[in-house]
Amino acid sequence: MQSKAVLLGHPVHPMLIPFPIAFLTGAWLFDTAGWVVGVPAWWTTGSYLLAAGIATALVAAVPGLIDYLYTVPPDSSGKTRATKHMLTMLLSVTLFAAAWLIRSEADAPPPVFVLGLETVALALVAMGGYMGGTLVTRNLISVDHRYANAGKWRDETIATPNGGPLIVATRDDLKVDQMKLLRVDGKRIVLARTEQGYVAFDDRCTHKGGSLAGGVLICGTVQCLWHGSQFDVSTGKVKAGPATNAIAVYRVTEENGDVKLFL
Repeated sequence: MQSKAVLLGHPVHPMLIPFPIAFLTGAWLFDTAGWVVGVPAWWTTGSYLLAAGIATALVAAVPGLIDYLYTVPPDSSGKTRATKHMLTMLLSVTLFAAAWLIRSEADAPPPVFVLGLETVALALVAMGGYMGGTLVTRNLISVDHRYANAGKWRDETIATPNGGPLIVATRDDLKVDQMKLLRVDGKRIVLARTEQGYVAFDDRCTHKGGSLAGGVLICGTVQCLWHGSQFDVSTGKVKAGPATNAIAVYRVTEENGDVKLFL
């Protein structure tokens, strides 16, 4: 799914994370090497790198939180992984911050237990980075994939009126085999157009909770890109596993050029 925190079409969080990873790794290396060879200047460098790493980590966390809240599909294996990733990285930054606060002067040798804190924190960065990479490569978080005639990624928030159907599109809003994600009072629904007309269904694969709006729609069949499950978008029935349960579908009508969704 395309990131909600983007700059010129590119996700911001992956742009920023190399800085804290490099700074914090460098801080540990300079502090450790300073202990081995006894060079005060290296401890000073480590202290400055530590401060820079903490600051840039907090900056990188902002777009990461936006993606966590609005991009990662809720109630999914990806959300569970994203939660672990977030908590692991926050813990690592907390430990690095504690190590920085405990240090007295920048050119003074850090106590041994401070090096221990930095070592544990760096190990957590490695663990969190692994989970973050998995979110991108396996769960396709912040990946703006394209397929033939898919059109540009669409994500719209619609308020629910007091009774009656929702007007969610116009007749020519989507082309055949195109989809867009609708956020309706916290519920995620996919609006899609097939050769037979408009359809709507839940934006959640019943296998692991992957986003179907971020999948592929061809000939009335939507495929989740996480594990390949396929569903008939008109009936919601499973056409190919590993999913075993159907997806919920919703009634859609066209009147006077408006596409109306009934919940």
